[in-house]
Amino acid sequence: MATKTIGIVGARGHTGAELIKLIAGHPDLELAFVSSRELDGQRLDAHSDAYRGDLAFVNFDPAAVAATAVDVVVLALPNGKAAPYVDAIDKAGTGTVIVDLSADYRFDERWYYGLPELYRDRWRGEKRISNPGCYATAIQVSIAPIKDLLAAPPVSFGVSGYSGAGTTPSDRNDPEKLRDNLMPYALTGHMHEKEASRHLGMPVEFMPHVAPHFRGLTVTTNLYLAKQAKREDIVRRFEARYAKEKLIHVVDEAPWVSQIAHRHHLDVGGFALSTDGRRVVVVATLDNLLKGAATQAMQNVNRALGFDELTAIPL
Repeated sequence: MATKTIGIVGARGHTGAELIKLIAGHPDLELAFVSSRELDGQRLDAHSDAYRGDLAFVNFDPAAVAATAVDVVVLALPNGKAAPYVDAIDKAGTGTVIVDLSADYRFDERWYYGLPELYRDRWRGEKRISNPGCYATAIQVSIAPIKDLLAAPPVSFGVSGYSGAGTTPSDRNDPEKLRDNLMPYALTGHMHEKEASRHLGMPVEFMPHVAPHFRGLTVTTNLYLAKQAKREDIVRRFEARYAKEKLIHVVDEAPWVSQIAHRHHLDVGGFALSTDGRRVVVVATLDNLLKGAATQAMQNVNRALGFDELTAIPL
């Protein structure tokens, strides 16, 4: 298959850096541009060990991005910043695929919501793909296999490394403020609570926290069951649902964050059942920069371009 071209807007961030590594290892993708306001003019190979070549960062406005007419543009921008780029690419009519990593289009019916393991059957060859949130991915994977068994809204307690707070300085990515600390925030109405609720088609309650580690997140979900269940039946449901999914590993014990850092898959396990068989606790972990962002984006890019979904994703 002919080499395809890809550009990244917002390439300075943690996710952009991970995506550059994945693209560098892709046999059929060529990085055409990396746009960053802060790094404009600096060589990419000075910032990425994975990249070999002469590319330098540029500072492209939406019109300049659209004018590149690349096969795919990945928007790795903060929430609320994607629309001018989408509008410019739409107007250019070049057929460019857009994968947006922000939350801006996760609630837009015209966009494909790119969590392949759960919504592969909804794929209709779309060119506008909204990449799911990291927490929202872990929450939905924890709930989907037993959604029909539930008696009440699931309640998820999440803890993420501070890379999830991005590169713009704040309390939530300040290692000094996080030292020996666990920082709760957005305890109701978090974006990923709304996102998981929408795509699962049921209310989910979610309470996020930031921890002092850099990468990796864990979500512990409490699920009340409408009728008594056996642990092996719950486990069997998860195993059956994810049997063919290389990037979702169903494990017996509750997984640890330290075991998922720098890995491209999601672990889901624990399946602790209460003595009355009416409540199960499920734990999911993923690397928020990989399966929670860049790896999932690569799955979506591969599908949109007609490559095998797992091309360039280390298993």
